[in-house]
Amino acid sequence: MIEQVNPDSLYKSPVFSQGTIAPAGRTLYVGGQNGIDSDGVMAVGVVAQVVQAIANLQAVLDAAGATPDDVAKLTIYLDQRVDPREAYAASVDAWGEHRTAVTGMMVASLAVPGALVEIEAVAALPA
Repeated sequence: MIEQVNPDSLYKSPVFSQGTIAPAGRTLYVGGQNGIDSDGVMAVGVVAQVVQAIANLQAVLDAAGATPDDVAKLTIYLDQRVDPREAYAASVDAWGEHRTAVTGMMVASLAVPGALVEIEAVAALPA
């Protein structure tokens, strides 16, 4: 199980942890997931793309025998044209209350044409 690290000297967020400790063992590195479904169709708009990217991330976790509770770190890349508040709200709704360490970045563009969001993760696999 992932242990959250939130020092008293830092802001206490209700949705993310300042740090996480993953138990020793196997680690799953999930490559960047974006808003493309299993048919190769890109979702329209940032909210739909965030929801699809998180669904894709969860599919990789499921295939590896992991859950969102096993995720130690998320990195979220947003196209610079996106309103980060809109993307953040969609991610909270889709990801739920799994308080992992998170890094968000605004980037000039993503490698997949039409992509507005890309999410990668590091998870500690259960024994």
